[in-house]
Amino acid sequence: MCGYRQPIQILNYPGHWENNNLYNKHAGRSRPTRFLQKIGRNTRLRDMKKASFLMGIGPLFLLGLFVFPLWNIELGAPQYPEPLGLNIHIDGLQGQSEFDIQNIDGLNHYIGMKTLPKPEDMWEFSVFPIVIGSMVALGVLIGLLGYFNKLGYGWFFGWFVLMSILGVLGMYDFNAWMVDYGTNLDPKAIMKLQNPDGTPMSYKPPLLGHQKMLNFDAYSYPRLGAYLMFVGMVLTVLAGYVGMRSRSKKVQSMTKGKLATN
Repeated sequence: MCGYRQPIQILNYPGHWENNNLYNKHAGRSRPTRFLQKIGRNTRLRDMKKASFLMGIGPLFLLGLFVFPLWNIELGAPQYPEPLGLNIHIDGLQGQSEFDIQNIDGLNHYIGMKTLPKPEDMWEFSVFPIVIGSMVALGVLIGLLGYFNKLGYGWFFGWFVLMSILGVLGMYDFNAWMVDYGTNLDPKAIMKLQNPDGTPMSYKPPLLGHQKMLNFDAYSYPRLGAYLMFVGMVLTVLAGYVGMRSRSKKVQSMTKGKLATN
């Protein structure tokens, strides 16, 4: 009786060995899988923070519009050794040189064009600074919320689309002002010039590029403020792309995780 040992019980219920092997297989993979998933999650968070940083920085470039001109129109003629220039800011017009606005108004008087508007004469010069300031604040806020993982990359693209629409509307309004400025002439003007077909001559400056008007060469091109705005908007698109890439990495990681557990 003292040497009696209880026989070892062998478990042989159906599926025992299969379940045990399956457990061992999953146990062997679980730690590396969790480690890789953690690395992937950290990488995605890092990419999203980079995207949010770009989103927060991009709109700040628009602040250059409060300092530098958005557009420039230049008039050159043989009688003017130095061309007459008009810098267009979001809050008003400024001469390229000290007396350019007075000289342009003097020329326009002879052909019946209006004098150049002052800031209080156009509602745009009051509204545009508010719109730009609001878009800067909104963009920085979206960047901050994205950095703390409160918003997705779709908001980055949304800001870019909204800013693009506002830019197109601004250009449309600017062109409409130039059409009125160059075609709505004083019928009592000293000089009344006509086209070969007998219609009154238009003095609308080009929206972009070069145009010949009488003996003047008119040039219209963006200036530093517009270029800074362009750089800021490109940064927001880049932010959206980086955020979208981090999202795709997350989807790929989840897919690999599911395959690893099968």
